[in-house]
Amino acid sequence: MKEYFCDVVVVGAGPAGLAAAVSARQSGAEKVIIIERDVRAGGILQQCIHAGFGLKYFGQELTGPEYAERFQVKAAEAGVKVLMETTAMEIREDERLLVCASKQGLVKIYFGALVLAMGCRERTRANLMIPGSRPAGVYTAGTAQKLVNIYGHKIGKEVVILGSGDIGMIMARRMSLEGAHVKAVVELMPYLAGLTRNKVQCLDDFGIPLMLSHTIVDITGIDRLESVTIAPVDENKKPIMEQAQVIPCDTLLLSVGLLPENELSRTGGVTLSGITKGAVVNQFKQTELPQIFACGNVLHVNDLVDQVSAESEDAGHFAALYAAGTLPGGEALEVKPGTGVRYVCPQKVVLDGEEDVTLYFRTTAPGRKTTLKVCDENGELAKRTLTATSPGTMEHLVIKADQLKGLKGTITVTAEHEEVLA
Repeated sequence: MKEYFCDVVVVGAGPAGLAAAVSARQSGAEKVIIIERDVRAGGILQQCIHAGFGLKYFGQELTGPEYAERFQVKAAEAGVKVLMETTAMEIREDERLLVCASKQGLVKIYFGALVLAMGCRERTRANLMIPGSRPAGVYTAGTAQKLVNIYGHKIGKEVVILGSGDIGMIMARRMSLEGAHVKAVVELMPYLAGLTRNKVQCLDDFGIPLMLSHTIVDITGIDRLESVTIAPVDENKKPIMEQAQVIPCDTLLLSVGLLPENELSRTGGVTLSGITKGAVVNQFKQTELPQIFACGNVLHVNDLVDQVSAESEDAGHFAALYAAGTLPGGEALEVKPGTGVRYVCPQKVVLDGEEDVTLYFRTTAPGRKTTLKVCDENGELAKRTLTATSPGTMEHLVIKADQLKGLKGTITVTAEHEEVLA
């Protein structure tokens, strides 16, 4: 069995993995290896041919493949080794990663630090348990995007989309541009799940109706999808069947949330959050197993790839420091979501850190004039007031480096709405 020895190994060559690997090299790690099961690097960006990427990171608007290519070039220039068509199988004791390569078979990789950057996967119809028959024509939005953008297939003519996540709205526009008739985007919640800009550019600009507080209660069809039955829901999210309506269609796209791809993490005993389904980490993106780090959508689902890149650069930097034996350690305090906040990442703060700590979180409901606060036992640490917030948009607050030594007790993040919209 072939063996590799490296300072930092990164699992996943998507935007998170590429950024983490480049950062690790720039931070002094001499030998950095990326493990990627696909035939090319770039991850989900390969099929995201629409523009809108890179505005924050590069200061210009790029398509997904263009954004990915820039990081592929960075990785090549930094001397990062990428093992393509190689699947990470298991994290073992004594800092070993077992992988299966298409040409070499089983390979052992010994590492000083491991960065998990496997991304996320879509919830499927099986996750939702939508009743009805099992015809052709039902896809997750990401699968439909790959079929249309990578393979050039025309997958349907009359389309309904369940879920107002960003990829669902983007595919509503894409299907319209391909000549299909998108009849509606149906959303269970009384508010938008994705970014407002995508609603404007992908739904409003194309005259596609958004049906909030609605869900699909039945799917009909033998060989091919023939129709879906849509019903409004009450305040408890239960369908009001008396008001149900049948919408004829031949295609249903599901954009109903993403799940961090953490099967590999479980093999190593990494502690996962019950809310985000990603790893529990401190501000260094370090899990409770000190040699393992996590970043990007495998940690928590982000809004923008620019944000993924910045977060992953931190993970790569701190992984390199750990491999070199220079990463700060010591006492860590717990970070918890308070009133109006669904989750916070990171979930722990190490008091011996020497840099500002950014806490990322999502609110539980949309609201106007929202005051965001982070506090410990001593009182308020940071505060910010926004004109509006929504669960579809990631928010953040910063604890300054000079505040870390004085932190005490549990750190809590809250969001207080002057007016709750749902």
